[in-house]
Amino acid sequence: MQRTISLYLLPNLISCVGEEIWVDSRTVYIGHKEPPPGVEAYIPQRYPDNRIVSSKYTSWNFIPKNLFEQFRRIANFYFLVIFLVQLIIDTPTSPVTSGLPLFFVITVTAIKQGYEDWLRHKADCSINECPVDVVQQGKVVRTQSHKLRVGDIVVVREDETFPCDLILLSSSRHDGTCYVTTTSLDGESSHKTYYAVQDTMAFRTEQEVDSLHATIECEQPQPDLYKFVGRINIYKDKEEPMARPLGAENLLLRGATLKNTQHIYGTVAVYTGMETKMALNYQSKSQKRSAVEKSMNAFLIVYLCILISKAVINTVLKYAWQWSPDRDEPWYNHRTEIERQRHVVIRAFTDFLAFMVLFNYIIPVSMYVTVEMQKFLGSYFITWDEEMFDDELGEGAQVNTSDLNEELGQVEYVFTDKTGTLTENNMEFIECCVDGNVYIPHAICNGQILSAASSIDMIDSSPGGYRREHEDLFFRALCLCHTVQVKEEETVDGIKRGIHQGRPTSFYISSSPDEVALVEGMKRLGYTYLRLKDNYMEILNKDDEIERFKLLHVLNFDSVRRRMSVIVKSGSGEYLLFCKGADSSIFPRVVSGKVEQVKARVEQNAVEGLRTLCVAYRRLSESEYQEACHHLTEAKLALQNREQRLAQAYDIIERDFVLLGATAVEDRLQEKAADTIESLHKAGMKVWVLTGDKMETAAATCYASKLFRRSTQILELTKKRTEEQSLHDVLFELNRTVLRQRSISGLSVDCLDFGLIIDGATLSAVLKPNQEVAGHGNYREIFLEICRNCSAVLCCRMAPLQKAQIVKLIKASKEHPITLAIGDGANDVSMILEAHVGIGIMGKEGRQAARNSDYAIPKFKHLKKMLLVHGHYYYIRIAELVQYFFYKNVCFIFPQFLYQFFCGFSQQPLYDTAYLTLYNISFTSLPILLYSLVEQHVTMETLKREPSLYRDIAKNSLLRWPVFLYWTCLGVFDAVIFFFGAYFLFDNTTFTSNGQMFGNWTFGTLVFTVLVFTVTLKLALDTQHWTWINHFVIWGSLLFYVIFSLLWGGIIWPFLNYQRMYYVFMQMLSSGPAWLSIILLITVSLLPDVIKKVLCRAMCPTATERAQSTRPCLTVEPSTIFMLSQSSSRMSF
Repeated sequence: MQRTISLYLLPNLISCVGEEIWVDSRTVYIGHKEPPPGVEAYIPQRYPDNRIVSSKYTSWNFIPKNLFEQFRRIANFYFLVIFLVQLIIDTPTSPVTSGLPLFFVITVTAIKQGYEDWLRHKADCSINECPVDVVQQGKVVRTQSHKLRVGDIVVVREDETFPCDLILLSSSRHDGTCYVTTTSLDGESSHKTYYAVQDTMAFRTEQEVDSLHATIECEQPQPDLYKFVGRINIYKDKEEPMARPLGAENLLLRGATLKNTQHIYGTVAVYTGMETKMALNYQSKSQKRSAVEKSMNAFLIVYLCILISKAVINTVLKYAWQWSPDRDEPWYNHRTEIERQRHVVIRAFTDFLAFMVLFNYIIPVSMYVTVEMQKFLGSYFITWDEEMFDDELGEGAQVNTSDLNEELGQVEYVFTDKTGTLTENNMEFIECCVDGNVYIPHAICNGQILSAASSIDMIDSSPGGYRREHEDLFFRALCLCHTVQVKEEETVDGIKRGIHQGRPTSFYISSSPDEVALVEGMKRLGYTYLRLKDNYMEILNKDDEIERFKLLHVLNFDSVRRRMSVIVKSGSGEYLLFCKGADSSIFPRVVSGKVEQVKARVEQNAVEGLRTLCVAYRRLSESEYQEACHHLTEAKLALQNREQRLAQAYDIIERDFVLLGATAVEDRLQEKAADTIESLHKAGMKVWVLTGDKMETAAATCYASKLFRRSTQILELTKKRTEEQSLHDVLFELNRTVLRQRSISGLSVDCLDFGLIIDGATLSAVLKPNQEVAGHGNYREIFLEICRNCSAVLCCRMAPLQKAQIVKLIKASKEHPITLAIGDGANDVSMILEAHVGIGIMGKEGRQAARNSDYAIPKFKHLKKMLLVHGHYYYIRIAELVQYFFYKNVCFIFPQFLYQFFCGFSQQPLYDTAYLTLYNISFTSLPILLYSLVEQHVTMETLKREPSLYRDIAKNSLLRWPVFLYWTCLGVFDAVIFFFGAYFLFDNTTFTSNGQMFGNWTFGTLVFTVLVFTVTLKLALDTQHWTWINHFVIWGSLLFYVIFSLLWGGIIWPFLNYQRMYYVFMQMLSSGPAWLSIILLITVSLLPDVIKKVLCRAMCPTATERAQSTRPCLTVEPSTIFMLSQSSSRMSF
């Protein structure tokens, strides 16, 4: 894209913020006005219009594009090749046998995707034609949304949705703010505050806004909803342009809705159409693949090799058979003279392809479609589960991707955040400590700011308890150092809130529950934060006097610094820098104060599980304040690397503090969090807590949540210990400890009761590259060895990136375990995306974690049912589905292979074309699909009561190679019984009443009948949970096969060139010996599997089999599939 470079600003920017790289920025001309002559070189720019296109296809590219996408799948492409081979060469089976199933799969998928895309087209059209008000030449003009251009000045009214990404210039509210809901973007229903540019908020009319002469320089479009970097240059006559920074608090996103604000004027479009953040977020996250999918693909490769081997063997044996001069092609395969004169290599290759076509049904064409349907339909069981519905939130569990359902049953490591995940994130102020003096509020506030100051009861541990300067500064610091807003009587969607006993009251609101708790705590101690008005913060002190402080700068909190600061100016003209944050980030920057007394109180509170913050301050001289302003302005005006420059500026400013004191806030453990962690441990999972809190606070929570038991031997790998010993010595000492204990006790890793505590600083040292230890690998490997021998790990003082590094480290270990990460905040997103399965909590810190997760649940306690019940069922069902598909196809095609030895390898098919075509898509598809949706081999109550049953399915146990080999051998055994049983029973035996022998089509039909009944009854034997719909589908499928065979062989079909199946099925059923043969062969085929199950249950039953023995084999319960149709109701499943 083309852009302009400000000739006037460039030298200043180079001198102020260093040389900038402009390639990743753009310039927007507000109102499409050219800059003043001589100030800026104007170059016309081209940006996309505001048209939203969420559809994938158009009327002209749907067919080729959809076909291309579908044939990118290896299974579809394979069957396409087989179909083309059948068309090109003379093959033993009709192209219909491969073409019809392929056509069915492709058509159904195309119809589904086409319908979904048509709905997207309709939605796009509705959005693009939505009316929008634009300011042009001092007047408001109505146009359509898709006609908006970058630089247009847009007017938005209350309850309207923003048509594109806009910079807020002015608002109907006197303070230049507006309230916005972003529910459609991130799921957050709370009202967020956005701010107009300070120098443009006074423009209140169309004429005033149209008179604005300014440009906006900002970053190029990127999908992060919570980041934006830009600046606005305002031109006034011939004066130098004023540059003001722009951030995410100034950017109104497309899809958000204006609330509690009559209108906003002068919003400037900076990103339109497919460049808006909402459109950029249409792109899906990186695809995760489950262990089951990997196993399925591996099995498919094995079966491809078996298919090729069969074709090669038959081709070689055919030419060996025909080596004798008296043997040639049978009469029904008579070849032309041209075919006979072809080179033997060409003829052999053609025969090889023909055998490939004959045996290609060993590859299950419908398996992928069935798996997709099973995952899609099965995901509703989580969504509609009543037990996972939270009445407080009014929401239940959500499934953002159904591709990982079965992975929920394979989790080995659980990585969880602490605050808001294990705890309620409902903060309650407990006490504060000022210079060693402890203050405890008398009453617990209910969240409202009452009209009169409430009484307080201060308990001062120091003699006398008199008021001192530091105490006043401490209370003022907590009333000023925050981002809390005061909301008075408000109307939300027509409902008035904030009315208490007929009088208007006020509420504190903030994105951080800690800040609300601290401000409310100060209120109970006599210092009430009133409001922020015209950049002045007002406080009501203990003497009922209002103090006003001018808010100059806010140094926002971030999870790396772990602190926030404000610079204010008091009524006396004094500049004050107040800072609050974690003790690890405050103490190193303190130069005076009663550090030891405060530190002792902080550690005591942390041991009790309280969240602690330290408070410090610094007085600034005029020159120091100007220097701070200079650093902050430079950083805020930067377009490139603004965050890094702000961090550097904060680091320079936040120093030489005087320590004032500390606070203690309680965050209670969530309901049933301890029970959930205990159940996960019993299920064989290792639980790690990754938190940014200090070690003592996190450890207390871990004991309360039963992550650590009193008998747990705690191993510490912390900065404090590595300061006393070298990291090398600590690591080797811990490793020797766990290995010695293991050798003494002789116990397995699961039985060892070790707990590890590590902090972020030590983790960084451990993960540092090139940490080689002679003869022992590197620190990373030693650390992993220690972790393997620990049942639980606590990682404290973690930065968000470190959380993801921990997950990645465990994923990449030699065992390659399945990992799950769960959290509720933006700082948990990185580990949620890194883990095999990411689960977001719908918490109070926004919906960023829930948006970026694979699954979202209201509370941590719901994780227990998610894994132990739903995960268990999903894995059992899909594992059985995959193994069963390969089994029934071996049963289907191996008799065809054996038949070639009896027909001179002439490629004569054993089954009729109709049977070849319908076997996978009609006769045997519905029973296994239903089984994979509703089977409950153990009751839900048993799974919740006995978490150890989860161990039976761990490590992909049902899809390991021995199990796969068993199913394959079982299929071969059954196929041998089908073929040779029918062969010997038919040999030299007259079955018909007129003395005729049964022909090859009758023989094939008999084998096929035994096949269909055996594989269906095999599934019936495996079914533990019977409902009426199970009976309907299983027995209905067998009845459908019989009825179809009667119709197929009982009617002369005019579209067939020859009727080789005419009266064959009826003739077979009219024979008593045929009936006896069918019954006998089915019984013999099923007997070994029944004997194996009986013996295993009697001699060495698994925990699951023991649990099954306590429940009846047949239960009559409502059908889950039937309940699926009741979309208006929530289902407990």
